[in-house]
Amino acid sequence: MADRTSPDTDFPPASEADWRALVAKTLGEKPYEGLVSSTVEGLRISPLYAPVEKPASAAFQYRPFDAERPWDLRTLIRHTDPARANAEILRDLEGGAASVVLRLDPSGAAGVAVGSADDFARALGGVVLELAPVALDAGFLGVRAADWLGAAAKASPGAKLRFHMDPLSAFAESGASPGPIESHLVSAATAGIRLADTYPQATLFLASGRVVHEAGGGEAAELAFAIASALAYAKALVRAGQSTANAFGGMTLGLSADVEYFTTIAKLRAARLLWTRLTTACGVEVGATVEARSSGRMLAAQDPWTNMLRLTAAGFGAAVGGADAVVLGCFTDALGLPTEFARRQSRNTQLVLMEEAHVGRVADPAAGAGYLESLTDQLARAAWAEFQAIEAAGGLIAALSAGRVAATVESARLVRAAAGDPRIVGVTAFPPAASAAVEVERPQARPVQAPSPDLPGPDSKCPPLAAVRIAQSYEVL
Repeated sequence: MADRTSPDTDFPPASEADWRALVAKTLGEKPYEGLVSSTVEGLRISPLYAPVEKPASAAFQYRPFDAERPWDLRTLIRHTDPARANAEILRDLEGGAASVVLRLDPSGAAGVAVGSADDFARALGGVVLELAPVALDAGFLGVRAADWLGAAAKASPGAKLRFHMDPLSAFAESGASPGPIESHLVSAATAGIRLADTYPQATLFLASGRVVHEAGGGEAAELAFAIASALAYAKALVRAGQSTANAFGGMTLGLSADVEYFTTIAKLRAARLLWTRLTTACGVEVGATVEARSSGRMLAAQDPWTNMLRLTAAGFGAAVGGADAVVLGCFTDALGLPTEFARRQSRNTQLVLMEEAHVGRVADPAAGAGYLESLTDQLARAAWAEFQAIEAAGGLIAALSAGRVAATVESARLVRAAAGDPRIVGVTAFPPAASAAVEVERPQARPVQAPSPDLPGPDSKCPPLAAVRIAQSYEVL
């Protein structure tokens, strides 16, 4: 009897030539190169890869390994009413979330209507900041919101605050800043150092490339924007008196998690390679902290139930890619504010990935996989080249103002459009025969007065990176 315990008995090793011969037999007269594809930025995707002996993760510090709670399950809070926002925070934390992102908007249109420390305190009532980290998403109100969060923490040195100041993303998205954008960086850095003295466990800046992704840009451009933001914020902190090590140590990298989970995995791994190269060039050794948020551009308003699949794929990619914190949106986000059911669905998706699928029990599952290692390397190289071009143009502010970043994003959008109609389940593929309505909340916004974010001097301008939703032009609603 044949020994079936040996893998070589029935399945002798196959060389690349063997695989190529089988492919050629299947393709007939069609060329092998017809199986090769590329990303919107021209990065090559081959149909076959050999294993890699030395993984990219050997060159960077992976997230700390914790089999029980491998990443921070973070939820987004954006209900216009501070009282309702507070109720959502408490329910999320009770339902399995570890932390929250609080999006603020005094107009109430896109976030919690907060205009004062009292409003902010109402939104955080009952939250123990020493146990549950609270992150901010406040745009040009970032400095003021950071002070409100600091006041809510009542000078507790154990408070886990994520100030997430990010004026560069706000500038890129809106196309203008209330006063010189350089002054906003100085103001944020000064406030960050002041708050860091009181809150040693706080992080100060969010160096995010998500604005590029949401506008339709490619992965390398998103990475380059994030790394260029990190350098700009680090320079501002150092000029304000912070050490280089503490400047980078007080920063979080913000990236998107898309339905294309292989790309998400490679992008997050490439981010750590880029971070290591950047910090090493600056003379320090500081590990990266990565927050991944699910893509808004991938969501569909038509047949929104299919967004559950997209969000699950995004969460899987973020977790396998090594994100320290993962923020998943809700499947109704393309239509309106989520109900409690939608919020619970979002939390449970991460809990299932974490506690039932055990996705976090292996450190860097992509290590050694030829396709993912190749894509990681290509993304890192392309992003570093774009980062160098941004710096050669005078830095990120200059590149934004001159329209370089907007041109890069537009180029990716044109390539995507030229590729033809995308395959979007529920929209261009398998559209529903009948509409299945979902519930959303549409509360009336109640604007509040807030301190003006204006700073002395002329406003800065740049071509705005307006968010897009890829399915929108194909939907019949």
